[in-house]
Amino acid sequence: MRMTIGTADDRLAIPSIPNLRDVGGLRTRAGGLVRTGLLYRAAGLHQLDPGDVTAFERLGIRTVYDLRLAREQAAAPDRLPAGTRHVPVDVLAGWTEGPSQLLEWVADPAAARAGLGDGRAEALWVEQYRGFVRRPSARIAYGALLRDLAAHARRPALIHCTTGKDRTGWAAALLQLLLDVPDDTVMAHYLESRGRLAPFVTRVLEELAAQGADPELFVPVFDVRPAYLEAAIDELRSGYGSVDAYLARGLGVDAAAQRALHEAFTT
Repeated sequence: MRMTIGTADDRLAIPSIPNLRDVGGLRTRAGGLVRTGLLYRAAGLHQLDPGDVTAFERLGIRTVYDLRLAREQAAAPDRLPAGTRHVPVDVLAGWTEGPSQLLEWVADPAAARAGLGDGRAEALWVEQYRGFVRRPSARIAYGALLRDLAAHARRPALIHCTTGKDRTGWAAALLQLLLDVPDDTVMAHYLESRGRLAPFVTRVLEELAAQGADPELFVPVFDVRPAYLEAAIDELRSGYGSVDAYLARGLGVDAAAQRALHEAFTT
């Protein structure tokens, strides 16, 4: 049976923003609730249609954290209502393999086969998620995001990358884990991106096929799989022992900031 997380919110039905949803609405281990209306997640806001700006404004978002590469942000800047604070948080800064090679693979079928064939695509994405935990650029980015988000004046906020499933997926999962949401609930929330992105992924795979690429090579790239998130959680716990320790020692999010996040996001 498919597990549905959170509650439906008609305000989030904005056609030009795929995978837009609330990070809250989940139960904690102690029976509390992660508050809704404070943090949203989505795919890239460069897609925001002018006709949807009013609907987006109704969410009252003060801060948008853009987790994309600097070159992604430059090529497709976010379209935001006036007064919305845009914060670049480049998770993959300096990475030279894995997701940073995606454009090369799209343009070169031979490079795609060499980089993604024979199970290498899923292995690369598993390693990418481990990198979210241990790589310096990712630790700097996620630490800056959480410290900034702890300030009341920054919320409501929204986090996004390109599809809203990988870099954004780990950011959402990390906050939920900090708030002591059970792992299986965090996983179910993460996996919802698969259904929400299905029309987008189908269209992208069709476009790749039309360009002469083998779309099957890219299926693991555009999918969300339990093995991906499990890899990040395993890297965190094997390296630091607990979420609190990882935030403090790995991300520089001290006890005061962690407490502020708990107080703001749970009831």
